[in-house]
Amino acid sequence: MSASAAVGVRREGIPDWLVPVREVAESVEPRQLSRFLPPAQGGRRSAVLVLFGEAPGGQGPDLLLIERARRLRSHAGQPSFPGGALDPEDGDPDGEGRIRAALREAREETGLDPDGVQVFGVLPDLYIPVSDFVVTPVLGWWHTPTPVAPVDEGEVAEVFRAPVARLADPANRARLRHPSGFRGPAFQIDGHVIWGFTAGVIDRLLHHAGWERPWDNGREVELGDPAVFASREEQDRARELMRDAVLPPTDLASD
Repeated sequence: MSASAAVGVRREGIPDWLVPVREVAESVEPRQLSRFLPPAQGGRRSAVLVLFGEAPGGQGPDLLLIERARRLRSHAGQPSFPGGALDPEDGDPDGEGRIRAALREAREETGLDPDGVQVFGVLPDLYIPVSDFVVTPVLGWWHTPTPVAPVDEGEVAEVFRAPVARLADPANRARLRHPSGFRGPAFQIDGHVIWGFTAGVIDRLLHHAGWERPWDNGREVELGDPAVFASREEQDRARELMRDAVLPPTDLASD
């Protein structure tokens, strides 16, 4: 998607159930989403597509997620939103370039047709210290779903849809404990353990949109569990950041 392609945010025309998410985008403060905020300078600009659809089979609203290939250098093996680094041709990194990048990366990773997506909001920029990414979550409504699948299995191992009701189900929620000592939210669905940045954004959206249900935040899963993968490089980097006090023990954003 070139910088000349017309993209933008269109507030109206989304389902009623998505209105609370739009209101979050229009009112939330960055520190209500994460303690990891972008540095004053530096960081690699990127964007992810937080794409809401309606699950087949009457399961209600869902989110499009991918599992990254385990041989990648950054966030290998992790379930995540489609997305990646901004390219120069995406345009203004502080404007529509973020939307173009999110849609372009989703197309390149999953085969998603951007014409079937309405962007209805953009969340504040957040930061992933382990990979030095400054990430813009772009909110989309998948009004015309089309088939999706990994385009390059060297980058994406799987494409799947996670029903919001199951993400909010207390039985599927836990905290993930990293060997570095860091703890953050996690979701366990169909053999996937969603954690890290993606789980943090989902956790905060559920909370601020009023979809959260009471759950046992004392329940923990280990990063070393077979279903939870992180590369050795990323584990070492997280330990280094903890040692230097860049990462707090928990990523619990304030209300």
